Amino acid sequence: MKKTIAVVTGASRGAGKGIALALGQAGMTVYVTGRSVTEDDSPFGGTVATTAKLIDEAGGEGIPVAVDHADDQAVAAFFERIRNEHGRLDILVNNAAHVGELPSPGGFWQKSLNAADLITVGLRSHFVASYYAAPLLIRNGEGLIVNTGHYGSVCYHHGPAYGAQKAGADKMAADMAMELREHNVAAISIWMGGLDTERARAYLASFAPESMPATRRESPQFTGRVIAALYRSGHRMALSGRALIGAELGALLDVTDIDGSRPLSQRYVKGGPPELHPSLLPDS
Repeated sequence: MKKTIAVVTGASRGAGKGIALALGQAGMTVYVTGRSVTEDDSPFGGTVATTAKLIDEAGGEGIPVAVDHADDQAVAAFFERIRNEHGRLDILVNNAAHVGELPSPGGFWQKSLNAADLITVGLRSHFVASYYAAPLLIRNGEGLIVNTGHYGSVCYHHGPAYGAQKAGADKMAADMAMELREHNVAAISIWMGGLDTERARAYLASFAPESMPATRRESPQFTGRVIAALYRSGHRMALSGRALIGAELGALLDVTDIDGSRPLSQRYVKGGPPELHPSLLPDS
């Protein structure tokens, strides 16, 4: 039985690290990309090598690769390496994003223009990674592209650049699904809830105890568990093209978080994915 080959971009820390670890726990070979090669590269710590080591310890195979997802040539070289080493790819998780500073009061015009970098390393980088991954997925005869999404696609969250990136990633997955369907390759966007990440902990540390949000946060591994279950399920192509709330997809696939709990959908608090136009639905 061939081993599943996965790529998780932006996996030095945060959501990407958790997703990569969960795929490793499912026994996959996981290529971990990101810019951080030393703990000092980010105020939140984490490196591609550390994530890869955790994958190895979890029973998978972690392969760390330093990649700047703002550099198209570096991304092309990375996927050429996968072609040379395996000749195929099973799963691509687009998670790399330049989030920048922690949330703060004020309008977008009062903050650093670097916030727009999220559209470059975030939306555009998702397209570039998918561009180079698609031939490997097609050669495989089946595959899955996942864009990590959020409720910020339809509600205010962290500002206009964040919303534009998340909404664009949803539409990108829908349109890629149209073109990839004949090749048995699915593309979806999975909306994650509030995550228990290094960045989130730093942000929450600024709250007074009485102001601390009470909502339970998802582990970063939960989305990876959902992706692994989706890939191995019979629902992959039926759901292709959709933006899906991870908590709801997890319930469909009977996936729990690392502590055995079931994350709750925030559809009726923050909004839900827009309905697909009939032309995007399978067999329409």
